Amino acid sequence: MMSSRRNQLRERVAQLAAQLMAEHGIQDFGLAKRKAARQMGVEDGHNLPGNQEIELALKSYQALYHGESHPARLRLLREIALDTMRMLADYHPYLTGSVLNGTAGPHSDINLQLFTDNEKEFELYLMQRNIPFKQGQRQVHRQGGTKNIPSFTLNLDATDVEIAIYPEDELRSVPRGQAEGRSPRRAKLAQVQALLDDATPVLPAIE
Repeated sequence: MMSSRRNQLRERVAQLAAQLMAEHGIQDFGLAKRKAARQMGVEDGHNLPGNQEIELALKSYQALYHGESHPARLRLLREIALDTMRMLADYHPYLTGSVLNGTAGPHSDINLQLFTDNEKEFELYLMQRNIPFKQGQRQVHRQGGTKNIPSFTLNLDATDVEIAIYPEDELRSVPRGQAEGRSPRRAKLAQVQALLDDATPVLPAIE
């Protein structure tokens, strides 16, 4: 009985977290999960849903409440992502996040990984093309710890594109599996093109 109640509670937290992500533009699974738990008065941090549970709940929520608008919005975001990746092809772009996994909503950004050892060169590349940008830092998980890497935010076609800059020698070592949000799945340009060619939100096998 207790196990059943805990499972029901996990499911309810996942559903509320999914709603927060879909309706309020929250893109961080952990933040949405903690906020949902607080709103529900859940204090047992060991019984919270995992990111994959929330992702499934988010897909169900969008199918139920945004079934008509979601496919078109997702396709538009993937088209913008593809155009941006073509523009930045010299920096080995990869698409990650909600636009890739199909959970992107009305407030979602596009998330890209780029690989270069010369952050200033990339900055100059944007300036020469009169592309406005904001610079910042992004925290990523690495080998049980965290580190900060450079980030850029572009606004293209009224959509924010969040770019994380990794060293070139990490091109093959950046984690590729979906492990509780810490190892983002990613897709290179040809794979994003394949998603659009297939005209389906279903995610294929991806690095």
